[in-house]
Amino acid sequence: MNDELQHLKNLGKTSAQWLHAVGIHSANDLRRLGAVSAYRAVRARGFRASKVLLYAIEGALLDVHWNELPPGHKAELNGQLDESSHHNKS
Repeated sequence: MNDELQHLKNLGKTSAQWLHAVGIHSANDLRRLGAVSAYRAVRARGFRASKVLLYAIEGALLDVHWNELPPGHKAELNGQLDESSHHNKS
């Protein structure tokens, strides 16, 4: 199977399978949803994804290795993640 997601930088077989499981099947799906929403969907399905997946998705969208994302950019992603999951914590 030719998996478009696996051709994106940072995304391998496991991360692509997780994304497929939450209904993300192409780079366009990923772009439409964005890194934070895609990561949250994967986590919500019960997959044990680390923050590296969040950075990997963002890197895939920007076509850079996840480790090359500037610290400020990672902090911004984490901020968005905290903001969007804030209502889940009581």
